[in-house]
Amino acid sequence: MTTMKHAKRIAAGCVSLMLMAAAYLPSQVQAAGSYPLYRLYNPNTGEHFYTVFSNEKNSLIYNGWTYEGVGWNAPDEGWYVYRLYNPNTGDHHYTMDTDERDYLARIGWRDEGTAFASPSLGWENTATAQGKPVYRLYNPNATVGAHYYTTSAREVNALHRLGWRYEGIGWYAL
Repeated sequence: MTTMKHAKRIAAGCVSLMLMAAAYLPSQVQAAGSYPLYRLYNPNTGEHFYTVFSNEKNSLIYNGWTYEGVGWNAPDEGWYVYRLYNPNTGDHHYTMDTDERDYLARIGWRDEGTAFASPSLGWENTATAQGKPVYRLYNPNATVGAHYYTTSAREVNALHRLGWRYEGIGWYAL
């Protein structure tokens, strides 16, 4: 098996494992603790990718993605943040909104299941939020990597000045 085929098989295995695990989890995960959420960047497409799986992170690094460190810590109990994949563009999208998830799935995005958790609800429950806000931005000029997620107000302000649209708090981190 070539190295590229092996790396693709590892990445596909990670997604399958995540989907299998998500199928058995209730809407709120019950175990205690947290995980580092790794942030990676694809220099060819401009996409940022977020994962709690170190084997998925390592596979992407092997395939040329740039590891940018830990974006934030995600609890292993809390409310689901879902990951979707657009097979036409190669882009990933993250959301807590089940209506948004379901809409994207209806128009051809692949629902990859639960990506990680948030200690509290996102945009709709800021008065009782727990944790650090994760801000969501949108680049209207991009087809891949159009959304960006960060806990840094400095990054939000810099990207907003460059034309990105601030979409509010997506969810919360520890």
